[in-house]
Amino acid sequence: MDKNSILATIFANDPLGLLDIKPKTSSTITTDQRLIQSFEEINNFIDDTGRKPKSGADIKERGLYYRLNGICEDMRKCEILQEYDRHNLLQNIPKKLTTIDDILNDDKLGVFNTDDDIFNLKHVKLVTHRESPDFVARRKKCQNFAKYEPLFKKCQNDLKVGTRQLIKFEESNLKDHTFFILNGLLGYLESTTAPVNRLGNRHDGRTYCIFENGTESEMQFLSLAARLYEARCSNNAFTISDSFESAMEEFNTGFNIITAEDKKVGFIYILKSKSAKPEIIEIDNLYKIGYSTIPVEERIKNAVNEPTYLMAPVEKISIYECYNMNPQKFEKLLHSFFGKVCLSIDIYDKYGNRCTPREWFIASLPIIEKAIELIITGNVVDYSYDHENEIIKLRKK
Repeated sequence: MDKNSILATIFANDPLGLLDIKPKTSSTITTDQRLIQSFEEINNFIDDTGRKPKSGADIKERGLYYRLNGICEDMRKCEILQEYDRHNLLQNIPKKLTTIDDILNDDKLGVFNTDDDIFNLKHVKLVTHRESPDFVARRKKCQNFAKYEPLFKKCQNDLKVGTRQLIKFEESNLKDHTFFILNGLLGYLESTTAPVNRLGNRHDGRTYCIFENGTESEMQFLSLAARLYEARCSNNAFTISDSFESAMEEFNTGFNIITAEDKKVGFIYILKSKSAKPEIIEIDNLYKIGYSTIPVEERIKNAVNEPTYLMAPVEKISIYECYNMNPQKFEKLLHSFFGKVCLSIDIYDKYGNRCTPREWFIASLPIIEKAIELIITGNVVDYSYDHENEIIKLRKK
């Protein structure tokens, strides 16, 4: 026989009920329960007499009177007894003030009961008398959106096929006639008017921006930049590179203008970093493709102090003298071509300011030189760089 069966047999054979023991309930009440009971005695007195207890000759009534006064002076007791106060005896409990109306309605001392309205600002100009803050420049419906809609569709398609690239937002890239992305919404900066100098050397002005959802805005340039910087913290702010076609068209416009005498206008250069930082050393085929109007030797002599050179010495790889052309647009084409292999890194200058250089690319030297050749011949629009296979290939028609 198992243990449970033995116990069952013992309990079944208990003729005197010795094992029939019921658990005792405790008669001890808590302090709060005692308080509630004492308050209920006051409620019952009022139920019977129709009035609150007074300090008279009746000893029992006088005890209830002093008990009620003691409760009303104790905030903790009042809070505990609130739900039992069916005769509104505890009206002196302070209310929780959560709104301005609560504060004004609870003005027992009449602080706000004056002839002057606290919301009537005598010495402050009305908003209508002051310049409206820039955040009031909300987006509104763009009446001539049909003019810009094809541009947005073209930009979206260029991003899809890779002829345009997303560039991490920097204020220097935000210029007229450029696209940007702000919190997932594609925008187009048509123009910046009436520029004025603010905050040192930064230039501000009223912008005209159109967005792909058919709205427009005329916020200040620095306000737009501030919003983009804020969105950049969550990786939601980009500018968009020019398409190869538009960049090539601009380049050819300057390239085909021949003057009476050929004129050197600058240098395109290819550099390699001599940085000792592990995160730079471990990158194979990392080159800077840049432009300079002065001799390259002069331009790079302070490289160790310039974030654009990764705060390190550089090695000259190739230098191209530029004649009768726009070298800045030449450089722009190269950056568009190699946009997907642009180095993304934050560099801090000697003052601790963060910079993001945009002229370093991860591609082999023969590939870079081939791309330069295609730009010079004007055939670059027919090719793209396949960064996964590290080859230049014909675009699909």
